[in-house]
Amino acid sequence: MDHHRLHNPTSSYRHHQSAYKRERDDSWRSTDENKHLKLNPHHHHHHHHQSGSTQNPVSSRSLSTRRELYERDFPVYKQPVEVGCFSLDSERRFFNDRRQMRYYVEPDRSPNFDLRDGYKHRYVKRDDGVKEKLDHILSWIVANRSKHNSSATTASSRALDADFVTWRGHLTKLLTTPYETREGWLLAVTKFRGTLYISELETEAARREQENRTERHEEMMYWGYKFEQYTCADDPHSLPDPSGVVNTNEAFCTVVQTRLADHRLLFSGEVDCRDKDPDAPAPPACYVELKTSAEICTPKQRSNFHRFKLLKWWAQSFLPGVPRVVAGFRDHEGVVVSLETFHVSKISHLIKNEYNCWKPTVCMNFCCDFLSFVKHVATEDNPGVVYLFSWEPRRDVTFSVHRDSHYSFLPQWYIEGMTGSGDSRHQT
Repeated sequence: MDHHRLHNPTSSYRHHQSAYKRERDDSWRSTDENKHLKLNPHHHHHHHHQSGSTQNPVSSRSLSTRRELYERDFPVYKQPVEVGCFSLDSERRFFNDRRQMRYYVEPDRSPNFDLRDGYKHRYVKRDDGVKEKLDHILSWIVANRSKHNSSATTASSRALDADFVTWRGHLTKLLTTPYETREGWLLAVTKFRGTLYISELETEAARREQENRTERHEEMMYWGYKFEQYTCADDPHSLPDPSGVVNTNEAFCTVVQTRLADHRLLFSGEVDCRDKDPDAPAPPACYVELKTSAEICTPKQRSNFHRFKLLKWWAQSFLPGVPRVVAGFRDHEGVVVSLETFHVSKISHLIKNEYNCWKPTVCMNFCCDFLSFVKHVATEDNPGVVYLFSWEPRRDVTFSVHRDSHYSFLPQWYIEGMTGSGDSRHQT
């Protein structure tokens, strides 16, 4: 099993980078050499039809999630570029800066971290009841509006140089949809000044699941944050301080721009930490994702880890261009007993020999087709109109249209900030 051990901290970062670039070339194809992959809607949906699908996804009211329809060439996905970032403080207030950035400190081989420590007395938990929608990303857009005006002429009605604005987590859900068997989703879409905004709504099932969480489940959610506290420092020269309070209101978020086939994307996602080496590459290539997972003791557990955990980890880090995931493997008591580093570009090789496992190309093609479907459906440019896309496992994606309903999610301050000529200085 070629799990990749933590790289030697003394080895030069540049070597690691060049390997990363080489590995990644398969998936982040350059636009030029893939002109032939530019999706021609007619050819592309005809392909669906031939595959035995009963409907043409774009002309119908639904979109199939059947995996075999998405086994095509990997779509063009441009290397994501960080165009900005923001921080959320201990009270969840927005700041247009890097103040919450943390630095990865590589632990010993056998770390023995007690993830239960502090759960009862040093834990400030974010209020799950507050639905933030896209508000923090919108705050960032308004605060950086001068930089992100459309490159088109000022007469253009398009306010942003992006087809879609969303959270990375919503795109992660789309990537994993063809393989998801338990949790459905609801995505609300609004078109405003030429850009489509995608926000998630809580499903009835998710609400029930949250209400019925066991104490053990609540504590295990804390463990992931606690692991970050053991491995992250506040500046490049200090050490982690696991004696402090874990406050899940705090967050550092990257904002990246990229393109998937002909869909220009602007999205934001939380980042755990960055490499503290001053020679590390520019973001997002210096970012590190931190995860915890149960110790793997049997072949069945390893297979499940490959099929389910690695799919989510890959999707979440591949989208914003985060190159590595550091995983702490813990025992049943919540003690981290070993660490492994997974290079995102190599995860698809790890799962190659797993029978009937997930395929990155299916994930990306489904996401791409879903975005085409949204463009086809959500045509009225009006923040008062919401297109609700809903999906349940083993079903097709369907949608409904809602006018001036409680589903509207673009705040008035944002609409005014992006319509008015003044540079609105909104701070949440």
